Amino acid sequence: MSVGLLILFAILGAFICAKTRSAAGAVVFSLVALVLFIGTPAGQGLPGVIGGVMSAVDQATTPALTGASETTTDG
Repeated sequence: MSVGLLILFAILGAFICAKTRSAAGAVVFSLVALVLFIGTPAGQGLPGVIGGVMSAVDQATTPALTGASETTTDG
């Protein structure tokens, strides 16, 4: 069986679990699909992309969470 077919079955399983309102099953099938996708050459860059997005969000939200304000000067 190819990895693509396994990913398709995992997504189908997640969809079926979501339709039957089995949240735990849908989460498990989704995680299996994600792990299989990261194992493929197309998905190997995904952890780095997620890390970059999380870093950008952290840099954008830290001033708001710590109460720091930006000062602007008009010259």
